[in-house]
Amino acid sequence: MYEASLTAREDGKAVIGLALGSGAARGWAHIGVLTELERCGVRPDVVCGCSIGALVGAAYVSGKVHEMGEWVTGLEWHDVVGMLDLSFRGGLIRGEKVLNYCAKHFFAENFSALDRPFACVATELASGRELWLRDGSLTDAVRASVALPGLFSPVERNGRVLVDGGLVNPVPVSLCRALGADIVIAVELGSGVVGKHRSARQDKAEPDPSLASRLLGKVGIGVGNDEVADELPSLADVIASSINIMQMRIARSRLAGEPADVLISPRVAQLDMMEFHRAAEAVEEGRAAVRRVHAQLMHALDRE
Repeated sequence: MYEASLTAREDGKAVIGLALGSGAARGWAHIGVLTELERCGVRPDVVCGCSIGALVGAAYVSGKVHEMGEWVTGLEWHDVVGMLDLSFRGGLIRGEKVLNYCAKHFFAENFSALDRPFACVATELASGRELWLRDGSLTDAVRASVALPGLFSPVERNGRVLVDGGLVNPVPVSLCRALGADIVIAVELGSGVVGKHRSARQDKAEPDPSLASRLLGKVGIGVGNDEVADELPSLADVIASSINIMQMRIARSRLAGEPADVLISPRVAQLDMMEFHRAAEAVEEGRAAVRRVHAQLMHALDRE
């Protein structure tokens, strides 16, 4: 069990914080980042996550991130589709199947069962306020943090309707600082994502439908096939690109005012937001991203 914040380590060394950012399916790269940090001997004292970063972070502080990695790297696209419980209330997906599976296999029951400070970021829908979730059910907190508007259904918690924390703080460096971190390592997943959908469409004469497009088709939302529609991106691409722009802009703004000591930026722009079945690719790039900043990381931690 831990205190609400960690103001000092017993050995007197700097408190290390890890901020895991939002990014939907690109967030599986967090697993590779965590694995490589572990190989380098870096063990964060404080962990904070937003959206997919909250989901992976919860597995990490529960001691189950390796098991999660084995699970996600074995997923095929039909496995992902099978876990998407369609909804027509507040979002296309309820998210219960995925979160219940994670709760059973990868999450501790409550924050109080963890051995270090952990927190998730969510957004209060009515006011737009940034909320820091640090107590009670770990699964409920993660469920709120990943509730991407329009895609996943909002979550009611303590009388408030909550949605994805990426609307206000996609890379929660500030939350790590508030919980006592002296040095913050941040993982940001938005590098190169803006414009990706349009350029990919131009590169392919007949692009394969994305998982998001398949999902929209299942609920009867077509993309059209007349001449005008052929010149425009699909509805799924418009939604995905808009979310990418929003979160990239917010992340850049927040990181400019609240910079991390070390910024890790996995190159995962080639992954669509719903391509959760491409985890192996994302995990490997997460490892590579840590290796690219190894010298900076060791310098920030004052290690050889």
